[in-house]
Amino acid sequence: MSTANCLVTNDWICGEYLRTRSGELTDATLQHVGITVVSVLLGLLVAFPLALLVRARPRLAAPVLGLTTLLYTIPSLAMFSLLLPFFGLSSALVVTGLVLYSLTILVRNILAGLDAVPAETREAARGMGYGSGRLLWEVELPLALPTLMAGVRMATVSTIALTTVGSIVGRGGLGNLIEDALPTFFKAQVLAASVLCVLLAVAADAALLGLQRLLTPWARIRTARGAI
Repeated sequence: MSTANCLVTNDWICGEYLRTRSGELTDATLQHVGITVVSVLLGLLVAFPLALLVRARPRLAAPVLGLTTLLYTIPSLAMFSLLLPFFGLSSALVVTGLVLYSLTILVRNILAGLDAVPAETREAARGMGYGSGRLLWEVELPLALPTLMAGVRMATVSTIALTTVGSIVGRGGLGNLIEDALPTFFKAQVLAASVLCVLLAVAADAALLGLQRLLTPWARIRTARGAI
C-alpha cells in the first residue's frame, strides 16, 4: 500500500498528511506557543504583586489563595463561557482564562520561594544597608528562583494542555486541529496534533529547566560539591 493511500484508508500514522498539511500544523503550533507564552507572562505579572501583597499583609493570605484555588476548580468550558460576554470570541478570552488558571500555581510558588529565604540572610543584608526593595530584587528573588521557576514550569505545562480547550472559540492552537478532526475521526490529524502538544510541553519544560540552571549557577556548584 502506497504512502499516499494512508489518507484514503485513514491510518493513524500517515506521512502524506504531514507532508500536505505541514502549513496547517505549523500555524496551529505557532498559535499554541503564542497563546501559552502570553498567558504565562501575564500570569506572572499578576501573580507577583499578589504574592508580595499577601506576604506584606498575611491576613490576606486566606482570601487571595482561596480565590485563586476557586478559580482553578472552575471547569474550562464554564470559565470561557463566563468570560465570553466581556471578551467575545477572541484570543483575549482564552488568554484571560489561562491567566486565571495559572494564578494558583504561580502565587503559591512565589510565596513558597520567598518564605524559604533564610532569616539570617535577610538580617545580614539589612545589616549591610539593603533597603526593602534592594533586599527583594538582589537577595530574596535570586534565592527564591528555583522554587519560582518550578512554579513557572508547572504553569507552562498546564497552560499548554488547557490551551487546546480554546478550540471552542477557534483559538485553541493545536486543539483546533483535534476538534476539526473528531467529527470525521481523521486519525492522522488527531494523532499529529496530540503528539505535537506533548512535544511542546516536554520542550517547554526542558527549556525552562535549562533557563533555571543558567540563572542559578550557585545551585549547580552546591550540587557538584555535594557529589564530591
